[in-house]
Amino acid sequence: MAAATARAQALSLLAAANNHGDLAVKLSSLRQVKEILLSLEPSLSAEIFPYLTELHSSREILVRKSLLEIIEEVGLRMLDHSYALVTVLLVLARDEDPIVAKKAVSVGTAFYRSILEEMALQIFEAFFHHRGKVDRWVGELWTWMVKFKDVVFSTALEPGSVGVKVLALKFMETFILLFTPDASDPENFSNEGSRQMFNISWLAGGHPILNSATLLSEANRTFGILQDLVQSAGRLPGALTVAVVSWSYHQFKPYDIVAAN
Repeated sequence: MAAATARAQALSLLAAANNHGDLAVKLSSLRQVKEILLSLEPSLSAEIFPYLTELHSSREILVRKSLLEIIEEVGLRMLDHSYALVTVLLVLARDEDPIVAKKAVSVGTAFYRSILEEMALQIFEAFFHHRGKVDRWVGELWTWMVKFKDVVFSTALEPGSVGVKVLALKFMETFILLFTPDASDPENFSNEGSRQMFNISWLAGGHPILNSATLLSEANRTFGILQDLVQSAGRLPGALTVAVVSWSYHQFKPYDIVAAN
């Protein structure tokens, strides 16, 4: 009964967030919805997610931004139930308002890392420890993250808000660093199931969803794109010039030899 009451209350609050004329009421309702979602079992929260995501089309910028904040806080805690939430990231990463688009790229980057780590953990355990197969849900989430990556890469290279493009370039940096090998020992990964920063060497056994050779090749191509941007840095807006030059020559310098191969 308590769960049913909480669900009904959440739906009522979401209706207020969607339809009320007062922005303060909308935002207050969303804060209460977030607390309810965090208090429920993940499977029960997931029943509310589709109604929550309807707010992506709200005319209020702060409502769309608040939606992303809920997705970030709730979805990352309930990753295996977040399918309905991650689809919103693709839409709002293209939002006409830079505030919303920047938040979507930032939240999407956090999801990208978390889902990648979960995929790698399951692949690692399946291959090295013979603990079954990769769960279907994480494969489905990863499919959406690949689409998110494509959207953000396009954002980085197309005309648009400088602030959004800077964050999109930061995502490209993250992508390169994630899929560039380092010397870490994959056996350091998960005898206890603990999470560490993702290392592509965990995928040494190969997997049809996460193929290390394909990912490394794409990381190298992305590195090449950033190098091309450096060549044209003088024609970019100031903030983009600083971002491209700084990230390419300071953070990516150790990986030049990889990108050249």
